[in-house]
Amino acid sequence: MSEIINNREYRQKVLKELIMELHNGKSPGQVKERFAKLIEGVTASEISEMEQNLIMEGMPVEEVQKLCDVHAEVFKGSIEDIHKPAQSGEIPGHPIHTLKLENKLIGKFIDKDLKPLIDDLKVTNDKSGLAALKQALDRLWQIDRHYSRKENLLFPYLEKYGITAPPKVMWGVDDEIRSGIKELKKLSEDKSVPMEHLTGKAEKVINKITEMIFKEENILIPMAADTLTEDEWLAIAKESREMGYTFIDPPAEWVPKHTDAARAMNKDRDNLQKGSIKFETGILKQEEIEFMLSTMPVDITFIDKNDTVKFFSNNADRIFARTKAVIGRTVQNCHPPASVHIVNKMLEDFKSGKKDHEDFWIKMGELYVYIRYFAVRNSGGEYLGTMEVTQNIKPIQEIHGEKRLMS
Repeated sequence: MSEIINNREYRQKVLKELIMELHNGKSPGQVKERFAKLIEGVTASEISEMEQNLIMEGMPVEEVQKLCDVHAEVFKGSIEDIHKPAQSGEIPGHPIHTLKLENKLIGKFIDKDLKPLIDDLKVTNDKSGLAALKQALDRLWQIDRHYSRKENLLFPYLEKYGITAPPKVMWGVDDEIRSGIKELKKLSEDKSVPMEHLTGKAEKVINKITEMIFKEENILIPMAADTLTEDEWLAIAKESREMGYTFIDPPAEWVPKHTDAARAMNKDRDNLQKGSIKFETGILKQEEIEFMLSTMPVDITFIDKNDTVKFFSNNADRIFARTKAVIGRTVQNCHPPASVHIVNKMLEDFKSGKKDHEDFWIKMGELYVYIRYFAVRNSGGEYLGTMEVTQNIKPIQEIHGEKRLMS
């Protein structure tokens, strides 16, 4: 037993050294041989556990993220021996089958549509081809739905089982890909940009996407298949439809063979929630409260004093997507790694009493989004949590004069 512990401590120490070498400028290819020797005979889940330990010790997520490219170089051709494909990946409608089908079509689109366009631009330097590239990039942006489902549906369940490091690292890479596609779309509209600059950026983004497909297929999906229950996969499948799909139509509904017990539990839970709630200023039924909140022209989300998401209003035209999987998740895990420090600073100010609210406003296409955060306190001033209120204020800005009578 002590030998196993010592080996783990040694591997953890070497892993830190490798990350520092990457931080100091070494390429994945330069450290892959030492990394391969380090993880010889180690499963993908053990590697994820080591990375998670580094993050818990204080290692920035961005630094651990640098190992992603090393994983891909080392594991190719061998990781299949560590994790065999899950049988659920062969069932149409199962989230694993859907993720893998989307990955297959993303790869096919890159190989048959996007790469030929980029290769042609490199050879001909003909900027008349930029319009076709822009159109292809607009289509590629559908990948955001694939990543959003992964981040907002799959990651929360992994976190419930203590698997937090791989999701954080992957989310960071997803955001790099999103930013890369957005940048490419802008560059494709600028005919003054040097062609070698544009095509070089495009190839880097394509490589990141291709590597992410590999990481999902051979690290994330097998790990999730080994961890999540059938009922959890069913919940993911149901909520996936609200978020949309990449390059595919909504898949056929997947119905597991033994969900009767789960349905009975849900029915009992719903019965317990029925009835009225008495407030200081009145009494409301649960149904009345729920539909009042979902009818309001604002999106509301509430996190408690422990930073755990407890509620969001289910508005028909929400500005920012929310899924039921977010309930019980810490708010820090609901944000990209690059913005977590901003969230933590705001919550520190609320908890200490330094601030009572914080406001932001951003333009999103035709929307002008006003995002407000309020510290919620009881009559004694005790901090209970934070409420987020989001609203499209563009229609309000366009109001002029007065309206005193009904139309």
